Amino acid sequence: MCLRHLLIQRAARLQERQALTATPWGTLGYPAFRNRVEGVALGLMATEPPPGARLSSATGGPWDWACEVAAACCGLVWDPGAAPVAAALLGGDQFNAEAGRQPYHDREAELQDATLLMDGLAQGELLRRLARLNRRLGWDHTTTVVLPMTQLATPELRGALWSALYAGSHAVLAAAAPDWQPEAFRELLPD
Repeated sequence: MCLRHLLIQRAARLQERQALTATPWGTLGYPAFRNRVEGVALGLMATEPPPGARLSSATGGPWDWACEVAAACCGLVWDPGAAPVAAALLGGDQFNAEAGRQPYHDREAELQDATLLMDGLAQGELLRRLARLNRRLGWDHTTTVVLPMTQLATPELRGALWSALYAGSHAVLAAAAPDWQPEAFRELLPD
């Protein structure tokens, strides 16, 4: 299984569940979150980047998370040190680009367990880590986790978002998250 399949499964199985709440988006259910991610992915794939091309996003908002998931769905490598994607991909005129539709679907055949998500971490390994972590955390589709938007660029917060997606939980990106405990996520993603 790859991370694209995880997103597709969550959107199909949790159609009535909340996936993400964040300013300025409000609350998105799992199907709407999938649409947001795939809109970014279609924009990315319109230029037909090679598998493993590196990218990042640095808006400081929920587009960064959607872009990271989109990169995984496209078999691209998330690299916080890479040049950020164009703002036009993030809700602008390149978002949901029709020219990216076929390349996006064609890329699916290349996604596999060993497809890199980021340096030092393949998609299959992240899924295994998430399974172990979520057994320990006890997160599931009834869990709501409040996370500090100000820490969106940290591996710990991004790990918590991946964990929430894996569990089918509701992630709330808030200005303040007094109960946020990043320690559980320190080993999930590389720095």
